[in-house]
Amino acid sequence: MRIVIRNFALAVLPLMLGLAAGWGFAYSQESCGRMVGALFASKCHGRMLEYQVLFQTLGTALGCVLTAVLGSWLEHRRRRAVQQTTPTGEPS
Repeated sequence: MRIVIRNFALAVLPLMLGLAAGWGFAYSQESCGRMVGALFASKCHGRMLEYQVLFQTLGTALGCVLTAVLGSWLEHRRRRAVQQTTPTGEPS
């Protein structure tokens, strides 16, 4: 069960970082209508959505890199622990 939880946490990490980056960008911006006026508010909203998707994509990519590094480190650590517990002294 511990392995399932670890793999699930590693699989969810990129999704969570992507959503957090998109959400963080969306809530850090002021409204478009107040920034550029009512005439250009629709163009500004579209541009903000493009930037939000870009932030979400970059957050997901960062999460994938972080997951790959963390997963390989955990696998390397697990293999070292298994090799040290072999009673015959031979690597498994």
